Order: sequence, then structure tokens, then C-alpha cells
Amino acid sequence: MKILSINPGSTSTKLGVYDDETKVCEKTIRHSADELKDFAKVSEQFLFRKELILNVLKEENIAIDFNAVVGRGGIVKPVEAGVYEVNAALKKDLSEGIYGEHASNLGGLIAAEIAQSISGCRAFIADPVVVDELQEVARITGLPMLKRRSLFHALNQKATARRYAKENGKRYEDLNLIIAHLGGGISVGAHQKGRVIDVNNAVDADGPFSPERAGALPTSDLATLCFSGKYTLAEVKKLLNGKGGLMAHLGINEAHVAEQRVKDGDKQAELVMNAMIYNIAKEIGAMAAVLEGKIDAVILTGGIAYNQYVVSNLTPKVAFLAPVVVYAGEDELGALAMGGLRVLRGEATKTYQ
Repeated sequence: MKILSINPGSTSTKLGVYDDETKVCEKTIRHSADELKDFAKVSEQFLFRKELILNVLKEENIAIDFNAVVGRGGIVKPVEAGVYEVNAALKKDLSEGIYGEHASNLGGLIAAEIAQSISGCRAFIADPVVVDELQEVARITGLPMLKRRSLFHALNQKATARRYAKENGKRYEDLNLIIAHLGGGISVGAHQKGRVIDVNNAVDADGPFSPERAGALPTSDLATLCFSGKYTLAEVKKLLNGKGGLMAHLGINEAHVAEQRVKDGDKQAELVMNAMIYNIAKEIGAMAAVLEGKIDAVILTGGIAYNQYVVSNLTPKVAFLAPVVVYAGEDELGALAMGGLRVLRGEATKTYQ
């Protein structure tokens, strides 16, 4: 089976071509601010990004004869984990940005457009960021008008869970796992028998702070800051997601740069990095309570899992819970392709309504 994976991000478009499980080609197309400045909305970038993808396929001499095209799932209504065939309802929500505008919304739209031009080809999205399997008690906060939402690195967390299960000869649905995705945003999920029953919202300032997100904050002080007159609503939201975390403290959003500063003797960088690690460990501990201590493994994944300073200092704090396994990086293109392959081999799709 020949599969095309498409993963649009805010400043890049990634694509991969797979022959069953074998990666044939992988490319990242970078988009400068100048290239994107004339697009008022993300949805307006559709043709621009689609043509770039087709040009890369042409340059690589890859025939457009795919069995499936799988796009990154965008911000749509909350859904269960799984692979969704792109239908009219999904295209409408992705294109109109009803639930939120993000470059990932383009994934399913471009997938559908390319698939439509190929006889017998199907278009899917897989495990979008809005995957919601929270148990009801996890949604309740101290204010009834504010409920916790599930927004996390579902694609990589689910793929990592399946990988661990396969490598250990078990079924994901039989395991209890705590998975910490460590990247520009950080999400820590409690996976109970194949469902993420609790996870911090990695977008809306919940859980540990990260390279560019503020994480959970003292709420009263945050309310005071919001009404101080110093910031607009847009500016506060940018502080929470984009200019928070390491960016706020150190002026950088790359953990490996912060690690080098620590090695160079920067005491402020050391304190902030240790605080981020401390907060990740606390979140993992919280998810251990959710799983009532019944944990098969704690898994560290995402780009920061390559960072030895973080891994070596985080592991001792949580190793008493369960064996700690490191799967550094995030093969999102591969995860998308494998989702499509599972469907082509007979797994049922979910229906977006």
C-alpha cells in the first residue's frame, strides 16, 4: 500500500511517502514569515501548501498513485481516538475553523483534495489534538462554568503507546501507561487500557511549563495581571502560549540551548531547567494517582527526550513508579501513515459527525 502523509505546521509543511511500513521519502518545506504574510487566515493557505506538496512529489519523481492520503487532524470538535475518513462534515469544520484555526486544519483538506484526483484513493485524518477520552471526573474544576478540555499531543502519545505495546508483546488495550510528550508544549497523559482518561491541556496553560508555554499559574495573580491594564487579551494569550516558559525566563524556546547554558555555568538557566523538570515530575506523579499506582511504564517522548540533562534528572524522580522508557522524537508522519495502513488492512474508521 502506498501512502502519503501530510503534516502542516505554523511555519512548515512536512510530508512523507510510505510503501506499507517502509518510508520512501520524507521532506520538510519551510515557510518564511514573508511568504505567509499576505494570508489573512490559515484556510487561505490551502492552494499555496497543496502546490508545494505536489511540486516536491514531482521533484522526487514520486507518482501520484496513492492508496491513501492521511493528513494531520486539526482543531475540530472533541472526538475519540482513531482514524477518521474525511467527509463533508469534517471538511466544513476544518475549513471554517469553527473550533479553532491552526495550520493542522489544512492536513485533512489537502489530503481530501489530492485523494479525490486518484481513482480508488481514500483520505483520512488520525488521532487529532482534540482526541477526548477523559473520564468525567477529570473535567470538573472549582467553577462550574469552566471545565477542563482535552487538547494534547494525541498523535504521538497514541503512536508511542502502540509502539511500546508491540515491542513488549502486549496489547495497548491491556496496559496502563503514563506518557510524557516533551516538546514546545508538554502533555502528560494517563493511558488506562487504551484510553487517555486524564491529560493536562498542553495548549491552554495547564500542567508543566515548557519551552514556550506558561503552564499552570497562580490563578489569583493571573487574574490581577489580566486586569492590570498592561496587556490586551491577545497579549495575555501569547504569554500563556508562545512567550511563556523558557522563553519568558531565558529568552529562548529551545531546551538544548538552555542545557548548554547550564553547562556553561549559567545559574539562572540551571534553576529554570530544574524547575521545568520538577513540574514534569509532579505531573507524572499526578497521573500515577489517577491510575491508582497500577502502571506498566512511564514513557518519555518528544523532541526534549533527546535532551540528556532533562532525561537524566527527570528519571530518578519518577523511576519509583514504574520502569522509565525513552522514545525520543516524534514520528508524526509515520504515525499518520500507520493509521492509514491499519484502515487499508481492515480496521474500521470512525465517522465524524
